[in-house]
Amino acid sequence: MQTYKLYLESGPKKKKTMVHALDQLGCIAKGSTTAEALDRTPGAIRDYLCFLKRHGQTVDPDSEFETLVAEHITEGEWLGNGDPALVFQPDLEPLSLEDEEKYIQRLQWTRAEVVALVGALTGEQVEAEQRAKDRSIRAMLEHMLDSEYFYVSTLGKIHGLPGIGTIVKKQQGDLLDWMGHVRTLEVERIRSLTADERSQPVVHWKRTWTARKVLRRMLEHEWEHLVELSERLEKPL
Repeated sequence: MQTYKLYLESGPKKKKTMVHALDQLGCIAKGSTTAEALDRTPGAIRDYLCFLKRHGQTVDPDSEFETLVAEHITEGEWLGNGDPALVFQPDLEPLSLEDEEKYIQRLQWTRAEVVALVGALTGEQVEAEQRAKDRSIRAMLEHMLDSEYFYVSTLGKIHGLPGIGTIVKKQQGDLLDWMGHVRTLEVERIRSLTADERSQPVVHWKRTWTARKVLRRMLEHEWEHLVELSERLEKPL
């Protein structure tokens, strides 16, 4: 039986928690407490397996599996939200070329599903806020763009693109087209990593980054917002 190792981050008193299922890189579950997040984790894993199956992977979302908490971090700046400062033990493993391509492919699949959800929306729908406290879909997409660009930029400059913090302001043309262009150059940067860059940690802004951690955060972050978009638009994945 498959056992999924879980890596947890929790805020004070184990309140808001995010569970990272690193055996299926990109899969996360969230809850207002650690218990709630763990309760949601099996369903999140099955949803992620369904995503992989949709894209031709040989997986069985209905198969039985077990989970095991391998690491639980309770000290940090932004715990429970996908804290970018966190480094789990598997993040320190060198990124093989095989895994690099596997995760790039998953990024292509998540992006295709994001585009399928929002591509047919009107400008009014993209700009509208669902409720007073909710950001618009445009703001969500801009946040996704800004975050992933930051992640990849920790590995070094991405040639042909502006500096960190300006990627949204310097948008060229349609937002989805711009996101696609930026993603293409990000992937080129990832594929250009040297053996040392794929294995050695680097420190930026007092945070430790590795190539594997960068791809983890890219996958998790886009998956998180893909699920959010699906629920908001009432279009099941």
